[in-house]
Amino acid sequence: MSFPALVTQATLPGGLTPDMVVVLLVVLAAVVLFVTEWVPIDVTAIGIVVALVVLEPWTRVSPAEGVSGFSSPATITVLAMLILSTGISRTGVVQRLGRRIARFAGDSLDRQLLATIGVTGPVSGFINNTPVVAILVPVISDVAHKGRTSPSKLLIPLSFASQLGGMLTLIGTSTNILASDTAARLAADYPALHAFSFFEFSALGLLVLLVGAAYLLTVGHRLLPERVPPEEDYVEEYDIQDYLTEVVVQEDSPLAGRTVREAVDGGEFDAVILQLIRDGEQFTEPLARKEIRPGDVLLVRASGDTLARLSDAEGLAIRNTLDTDADLEPDDVPDQTVVEVVVPSSSFLVGETLESSTFRQRYDANVLAFRSRGEVVRDRLQDLVIRGGDTLLVQADADSIDRLAQNNDFILAHEADQPDYRTEKIPHAVAIMLGVVGFVAVPWPAIGASLADLTGVGALTALGLLQQDIMITALAGVVAMVLTGVLHPGELYDSVDWNVIFLLAGVIPLGIALQQTGAARLLGQAVAASGTVLPVVGVLWLFYVVTGLVTSVVSNNASVVLMFPIAAAAATRLDASPFAFVLAVTFAASTAFISPIGYQTNLFVYGPGGYRFSDYARIGAPLQLLLSFVTVAGIVLLWGV
Repeated sequence: MSFPALVTQATLPGGLTPDMVVVLLVVLAAVVLFVTEWVPIDVTAIGIVVALVVLEPWTRVSPAEGVSGFSSPATITVLAMLILSTGISRTGVVQRLGRRIARFAGDSLDRQLLATIGVTGPVSGFINNTPVVAILVPVISDVAHKGRTSPSKLLIPLSFASQLGGMLTLIGTSTNILASDTAARLAADYPALHAFSFFEFSALGLLVLLVGAAYLLTVGHRLLPERVPPEEDYVEEYDIQDYLTEVVVQEDSPLAGRTVREAVDGGEFDAVILQLIRDGEQFTEPLARKEIRPGDVLLVRASGDTLARLSDAEGLAIRNTLDTDADLEPDDVPDQTVVEVVVPSSSFLVGETLESSTFRQRYDANVLAFRSRGEVVRDRLQDLVIRGGDTLLVQADADSIDRLAQNNDFILAHEADQPDYRTEKIPHAVAIMLGVVGFVAVPWPAIGASLADLTGVGALTALGLLQQDIMITALAGVVAMVLTGVLHPGELYDSVDWNVIFLLAGVIPLGIALQQTGAARLLGQAVAASGTVLPVVGVLWLFYVVTGLVTSVVSNNASVVLMFPIAAAAATRLDASPFAFVLAVTFAASTAFISPIGYQTNLFVYGPGGYRFSDYARIGAPLQLLLSFVTVAGIVLLWGV
């Protein structure tokens, strides 16, 4: 017998076996990497696959099972739904709804909140909620500023409403799709489990949405501070008055005759030349090879001390500081614009610096300041590593801003002046989405059988063929989007959040390892031990709370894969309903409110709302607690335990 086999058969105290220990160590390493983001999430996911397969004698995950996440129906379905959501956004139909929000809301905070939640919630049930928030961030920000309201009062409610609305249907969030696939896989060991139908939990989802909306409309927004002033001035908001200065190049300046690239020694001076003005003409990019002449006016980003040293060393005379947005957007340069740009976790910029990404040269845009994890950064911007959720304050001309708006690597905090929507394709996109939903949601087999009984024509049972798998109908929808011109073929790859796809592909085999080694069963038994002091409903509530806490530090998809087999095992141990327990896990994982990193939509609004980490817990913890009771009560009433 081989050494790995001998070791695997050994039993450790507490019922642990070496293979369980190995799998639990892989889980622990994955959680640490997800939380710390020492390496990108997609790299961590691939690392999980490699580790599970290399350690096959202990993890019991074969190479085929290790890569099964890439071919999983859940992964393919999520990929297709992301593409369909992009098709909807390209038509501008959601943005049109946003403009109607603005007209309805006016300057009333109550109406702004009602419109934000009233549109975001229902829409998120039928379009993946992550793209919905990406689309609506600039719309809601504009609603706030036009209505003289702080965006901080609306953007977290926008994110939370999208999560609540995502629980209305199977396709509202990638978590639901993954949960359905995981439940189907576990059905071999737990016959009470099955893949979720399209409207399986819609009644409970509607209850959760209504309760959550009532909380946000009455209590929640009062817990949110006004981090961003209603009358927005970026210079004041980012406090960069002392970092942006115009200087004049003197006749005897050593800079005369040098190019902009050669002008400032980055090692000695933390200063960057952002613009060059000569004879009333303004030059932004390409600027590096521009030769400096006496009399040129340079816009320099530097602290006061650095600027003083630079002026003395290089013969520069301070002309004036830029104290307001109007100074950055002068009337004589109409195309010059200042906007906030959010970096989603899927952006190529994540893990890069402004220097290594050549952001300035690539987009002809200057970064004036950063907002990262609630903190404004103004020094050494070129060397800072960018993270998902960071917000860049960017100065550029209108063409550059439009290019940023059309790029999936960025989310503009305000709508572009001339957005390029395919409004003529709105009927096609809406029809395709209705078709995808209809083919899955409508009970075609039952209709076919009824018609067959009525008419005596048995062939009508062929209508049952229309009850296709959501993966097939979603892929058919993608094909239809391309054939009708809603999406161009080259846009398919850019439509996918590959971080999510790789994450799914990595965590799915991790769930297989937990199940096959018995680690999930052992953990389930440990949690079920709480049943000696708690009723079954209490243990169900405990699973909801624990899943919510796990989701707040890892990801919603990872928490589903980790908690599902444990919940099913615990329910079986308690002689309770595994379906009730996995449903509680699904709802807890899909409604992550207490931290900005638990759900991607929370990161989207982090920067534009000017939030701090604690703001999410301040408004989210009471909501999470309220929904824990509402969800568990709903499960007990609708399905029993």
